[in-house]
Amino acid sequence: MSEMIEPAALKPPTRKRYFILALIFITVIINYLDRTNISVAADEIQGDLNLDDIAMGLVFSAFGWTYSPCQVPGGILADLFKPRKLYPILLTLWSFVTLLQAACTNTIGFVLCRLGIGAFEAPSYPINNRIVTNWFPENERASAIAIYTSAQFLGLAVMAPLLTYVQIAVGWQALFVGSGILGIAWAVIWYMGYRDPEDHQTISTEELQLIKDGGGMVSDATTADPTQRNQFQWHELFQVLGYRKLWAIYIGQFCLGTLFVFFMTWFMPFLKQTVKNQADIDLEQSAWLAGLPFLAAFVGVLLSGWSSDWMIRRKFSTEVARKAPVIVGMLLMMSVIGVNYTQSLTAMILILSLSFFGNGLASINWVFVSLMAPKKLIGLTGGVFNLFGGLAAILTPIVIGYLKHENDYSNAFVYICFVAFVGLCSYLFLLGKVERVEG
Repeated sequence: MSEMIEPAALKPPTRKRYFILALIFITVIINYLDRTNISVAADEIQGDLNLDDIAMGLVFSAFGWTYSPCQVPGGILADLFKPRKLYPILLTLWSFVTLLQAACTNTIGFVLCRLGIGAFEAPSYPINNRIVTNWFPENERASAIAIYTSAQFLGLAVMAPLLTYVQIAVGWQALFVGSGILGIAWAVIWYMGYRDPEDHQTISTEELQLIKDGGGMVSDATTADPTQRNQFQWHELFQVLGYRKLWAIYIGQFCLGTLFVFFMTWFMPFLKQTVKNQADIDLEQSAWLAGLPFLAAFVGVLLSGWSSDWMIRRKFSTEVARKAPVIVGMLLMMSVIGVNYTQSLTAMILILSLSFFGNGLASINWVFVSLMAPKKLIGLTGGVFNLFGGLAAILTPIVIGYLKHENDYSNAFVYICFVAFVGLCSYLFLLGKVERVEG
């Protein structure tokens, strides 16, 4: 008689890490929706508040004033507190402030709200990176980072035309009301659905072992017992600022963020002003064009993660597999200068799409934090890393506000191209070997 096979032996291993990735994906969409809805409404807000371009640049920039300096404390929070409780609190806070923007009647009100959103969103990417480091083995991590990073592009590719239609139909205030309510509802869903790997009741032993064997940091330093949590010490901050390798990715993040922040802030005003000079296209038609660069960036970031992990599986060196998408992406970002050499709106959109595709390719750079940061300071390193991205959020809107002359953005595109070149040099000449620094 043949030996009976236990039903449990036939049970396939769970894939709970992909459910967790889906939760992060949707959270990132909401995060960036709340950052960028103001750019869709910018023209109408400028009209209502009588703001010039420099003043509007300051409103755009206000988000970065708190987002950037709060990256370090945000990274510390990501190291000390479990994402299940920390993320819903932050989601609720920034969504509430997003909703408040609908009631703003002056510049000060908008600036204060943008300051609040920046502060409460600051820990989000250090938390995302911490979750992926816990839940995914190293040979899947670039793809996981690419997938959740792609959410910011796919969400905006879909939301840009939708938000434009909402604004045309019911006014700019509705953009903020809808975004705020959505975020508060999602905070409840996150709390109900998220668990760390070691706390997840339905994860299989096989999947947990797969994550551990692949370098996933399942045994998180964070614990339910507050007395057992790591305590932040100031020397840790100086520690993550003391490595040349890490400075390479910090500089790269600033340079990557410059083009990205242009699309988050001045792109829609640029598109609307350009449309006014085109006799054969209206605002509603241009709304669909607005989504194309974001769609290109979405494809770029997915391609970067897939190609990087594919090269790892094919035994390419870590330097080639992880650096190649970033370096190619930075090169393509420099193509933004081509906008200055055409009067065709279609050509401008194609050039901007190519440049933003490159930005998507280079967005895999978060993988360097996961692979190179000191093991117990991944959140803090991610906070410093994203602090430099936050500096781009501060400077870029103001610099473009000064550089643009009425409807002429040519100097702004020269600036963005130059910054992309600096980022390229940082990864080529400063980064060196991709390896974890000791901490």
